[in-house]
Amino acid sequence: MTRNAEPDGTRRPHVLSRLAPLCAAMFCSYLAISIPLPVIAVHVHEGLGLGTVMAGLAVGVQPLANLAARPWAGRAADRAGAKRTLMLGLGLACAANLVALASTAGGIAPATALAVLLVGRAVLGVGESLLITGILTWAVGRAGHGHAGQAMSWNGVAQYSALAVGAPIGMALFGAAGFPAVAIAAACAPLAGLAIVGALPAWPVSGGVRLPLHGVVARIWFPGMLLGFAGLGFAALTTFSSLMFAARGWPGGGLALTAFGIAFAGARLVVGHLPDRLGGRRVAAAAMSVEAAGQMILWLAPSPAVALAGAAVTGLGCSLIFPSLGIEALTAVAPQDRGTALGAFAAFQDLALGLAGPLLGGLMLVGDEATAFLVGFVAAVAGATICGAIRRRLAFPHPT
Repeated sequence: MTRNAEPDGTRRPHVLSRLAPLCAAMFCSYLAISIPLPVIAVHVHEGLGLGTVMAGLAVGVQPLANLAARPWAGRAADRAGAKRTLMLGLGLACAANLVALASTAGGIAPATALAVLLVGRAVLGVGESLLITGILTWAVGRAGHGHAGQAMSWNGVAQYSALAVGAPIGMALFGAAGFPAVAIAAACAPLAGLAIVGALPAWPVSGGVRLPLHGVVARIWFPGMLLGFAGLGFAALTTFSSLMFAARGWPGGGLALTAFGIAFAGARLVVGHLPDRLGGRRVAAAAMSVEAAGQMILWLAPSPAVALAGAAVTGLGCSLIFPSLGIEALTAVAPQDRGTALGAFAAFQDLALGLAGPLLGGLMLVGDEATAFLVGFVAAVAGATICGAIRRRLAFPHPT
């Protein structure tokens, strides 16, 4: 085997060069989601004068719509092709942020503004489902056999780099020009993604008999369930970190997402190959333990510096959970069902994110602003314990 070669003989630089344009498209695409993410709750709670439950709902409706669209997105990627699926998702992401912009029209009542905003957030969730599923299906195919973990890891680097960059951009635009500026910037970002992928040749659609959706879900539900456990900590951070900073009078609320994104991307750059080499189950158990430590730091943080450290540790843990468990899910299906498997697998995280917004917002009524991170800590500990206790693969092998 040549130096720096992968187990199947493919050099790592060659794999990364094949993934580079899709990673660039992922970065541009996810700016449409990350730019408004840290300000949605603040806009609804303070700008519209509505409570934390409505703020959580405004954040949570997007992953719920993402969840509802996952079966369609997966089937679209398998049948119509990853490129067409991705381009449709990018178009919807642009349109969704324009709908959110419409919610800021002058003279509109807060309740009506919230209703229009929720429509935009729902459309954004559908667009996210299509573009994420399309990119990941395309990337796994381009990366080649034995590199599925790298394909997911490197696109995650692009995704959460966009989170790290987009969060402070959103906070800065919100502070300088209000929510309309945020919506306009988020609507423009997907256009760059369209320009990148439009020049790429489409990846061929795999042939063969496809499993029905329920058959795919039956094969990947266990790693999907563990992904949902891990998703609660991420939901707590993205939804309520800005509110925690604001409630305590701390500066730099948007930097919590930046710290998370930098740590997340950095970990994938350095150790993103570990799931392919060590196995998904082992790496996932360790990663969820690190996520739990980050959530505990956030829960007990006495200062903004400690809270930012907790966000970074959470990012380190979350970085390898999706590709580790994703490998376990993909081994359960044939190539022609990859898109459906990825969509169904990610749906478990979407479900956790969608339920976490209003649930954690309600818990804050009886606790304080850090209660969400206690829930994230308990969920991550539970996931790590279950994953570490299993001594077999997390998914059923596909029959030969």
